[in-house]
Amino acid sequence: MKQHDIFKYLLIDYFSSTPKYLQLANCITKAIGEGILKENDVLPSINELSFEFDISRDTAEKGYKHLKKNGTLSSVPGKGYFVKNAEVNQRLKIFLLFNKLSAHKKIIYDAFVASLGDLAAIDFYIYNNDFLFFKKLITSQKNDYTHYVIIPHFTDASENVSEIINTIPKDKLILMDKLVPGVTGQYAAVYENFEKDIYGALVQANGQLSKYNTIKIIFPNYTYHPKEILEGFYRYCQEYAFNYKVVQNLHKEPIKEGEVYINLMENDLVFLIEKILTTKMKPGKHVGVISYNETPLKKLILNGITTISTDFQMMGEKAAKLILERSNEHVEIPFYLRLRASL
Repeated sequence: MKQHDIFKYLLIDYFSSTPKYLQLANCITKAIGEGILKENDVLPSINELSFEFDISRDTAEKGYKHLKKNGTLSSVPGKGYFVKNAEVNQRLKIFLLFNKLSAHKKIIYDAFVASLGDLAAIDFYIYNNDFLFFKKLITSQKNDYTHYVIIPHFTDASENVSEIINTIPKDKLILMDKLVPGVTGQYAAVYENFEKDIYGALVQANGQLSKYNTIKIIFPNYTYHPKEILEGFYRYCQEYAFNYKVVQNLHKEPIKEGEVYINLMENDLVFLIEKILTTKMKPGKHVGVISYNETPLKKLILNGITTISTDFQMMGEKAAKLILERSNEHVEIPFYLRLRASL
């Protein structure tokens, strides 16, 4: 093979959150697995890669060193890199699509990647809850992926989300965190049951909630969180005779004694704490705080913030297990209440 021919098979996606060095390594691995590159074939120089893809020399070299470390490539001083081992068994190539980056999404990602280990090449994308960008990523990608793992949350879905997801072969689809009505066929899923989860968590907190007369949930119009959360919230408040309110604008909401606030978004939690600290009220005594999604810092803030949260570690691990076992099972991830001083 002529040295320059391989450029037809090396692709860098500048929208991808997968590091460029890893994209480069994955393309070379795929080319070896498909027989395009063979043992002792010479690869482009680091300078050639840097020029061709407009990437730094360090990025190009890092991609080669990644493959050298796992024994795929070798190098000779003055001659460059070549294929050392063509016995590549890269069985899995995964399109991983998250709605956003956050502390708990990182837990999912780390658990997922660690569980798959060296068995998979993962292309990682983030669409920032933007439905049109989500649609573009799904419909425009042309790689031959073995699996598509998708977290489907949007602030602006103007079309039927299921129509886009239904274009993906169901034996390759894993929905993560949320089920989407209208997605048909036999596909895999690891998900939260949002209505049941918040209802059950509040029931568990009955003893502490009995100190208060009103429960308010901060649920802005722009949130990507599922409406099923509100349905579970309404159900609990009505069954247990609490006054309740959906707060769409926390900035305009006065903090009153005897109220509990449930917050879903991290920015709202920061502002809520700031508002409480300007009063003489004590969290856990005069006013209550419950926050969605467990993170390490919430164990410390206000001497501990009560959280309701799914098991993100398990979600990542279960999604990887479904892939490895070629299962189309639907797995509901457990939801936990962690009582702390803020309630």
